[in-house]
Parts: sequence; C-alpha cells; structure tokens
Amino acid sequence: MEYNTARNHLIYREYGRHIQKMIEYLVSLDDREARQRNAYAVIELMGFLNPHLKNVEDFRHKLWDHLFLIADFNLDVESPYPIPTRETLKARPKPLPYPKRYPKFSHLGKNLELVINKALKEENPDKRQGFANAVAYYMKLAYNNWHKETVHDDAIQSELTNLTDGQLTFTNTPYVRQHRPNEGRDRDGRGGGGYGDYRNKRNQKFQHQGRGGGGGGRNDNRNDRNDRNDRGGNNNNNKFKKRYK
Repeated sequence: MEYNTARNHLIYREYGRHIQKMIEYLVSLDDREARQRNAYAVIELMGFLNPHLKNVEDFRHKLWDHLFLIADFNLDVESPYPIPTRETLKARPKPLPYPKRYPKFSHLGKNLELVINKALKEENPDKRQGFANAVAYYMKLAYNNWHKETVHDDAIQSELTNLTDGQLTFTNTPYVRQHRPNEGRDRDGRGGGGYGDYRNKRNQKFQHQGRGGGGGGRNDNRNDRNDRNDRGGNNNNNKFKKRYK
C-alpha cells in the first residue's frame, strides 16, 4: 500500500494528486503532438475541478501558469500565453511607495491642499473666487464636524491665509447648519423640552373628547370607578340582608 508520506510533494492541493500525476505523465511523453493534445485536456479538467477560477479575470492564463508550475517548468508544450519561468514567478514584487503627506491642519485632511493648489493655478478670476468660496465652506464644515462647535469666519480666513500665504480670500459667508442633539425629534414634540407640549396637546384632545385631561382626568376616572364599586358592594350587602332577615 502506498502512503502519502512516500509520495512526492503535492504542489497545488486544490487540484489534487491525480492532476499532478497526469502532468507528470505529460512530461514523460515523447510525442509532441500527443503531449500538446493532452495538455489541453488537462487544462479543461483543471478548470472543471475549480469552477471558482472562472470568476477570476483571464482565468485560463492562470491555469496555464499552474500547469507549468506543477510540471516544475519542464513541460515542452506550446501555450497561448507567455510561458512563465522560475525567476518571474518567484521574484519579489517591487515595494509600493507609501504616500507621505503631512497636512498643516489635520482636521482639514490631505485632499484639501490639492484643491487649494488647483485653485492657485486657476487664471480665471471668477473660477478662482469660486474655488476660494468652496474651500472656505468645506473648511468650516470640517471644523464643525471635528470640534463639535461653531467657528467664526475670521478663524477660517486665518487658516486659509496660512495655507495659501494670503493668495486666496473668500467673499461669501459660509453657512453651515449646526446639528442639535435632539434635532429630528422636535417634529412630534418629543425632543428636548417639547415633551411637555406634546402631553398638553394630548390632554387637551382628551378633554375635548370628554375623557378627562392629564393626571387630573385619570384620577377622576379612578374615583368614579371606586364609587361604582362601593355602590355595587352596598347593593350586594342589602340583598344579602333581605335574604337572611
């Protein structure tokens, strides 16, 4: 009996031992036409066993690369794609340069400086002024989101002057709506101090319907119910006395 420990190393586990044996058989074939024909059959079988590769862009190119890799680059067949080599597949990729940009104001972000540089290169004065107004609005919005408080236009102009060396000035007054903690709940009278108004309106509605208003109406209803219970209890006692008199 043959154990896996006595076999050669399995290069790609997702293809299994049988695919690797087929490729080893391809390498041992002397007839080039038979080797080429069987190579296409093995590629079809590899794609059938791994249907998830069909979602990968140019998946057949990937299958041919795996075929040569499993054959240890000793398979002499023609490929519709460039035949890989050991050096190209095992070469280390070049390191990607990490962008190193340190903005002057962290709450404004890095992309704002790119917009400012584009505004400074603009020659049309109207477009340049439009850039300045848009930048000022965004600066005020970012400041409010970062610090959770209002900011004066002079502070925005001071930061813009520091960023542009005094080359950009905005002419509009950037208005940014302040977000209140209970905003969005005042419509139904349940936010902030509006809850009392909501209860007053509800009590007025109940009074109009004759159902009593507020806490007083509720107490009145309870008193009426207790009175009815007392009257009912007295009637029962009177009936009991008459029966056994």
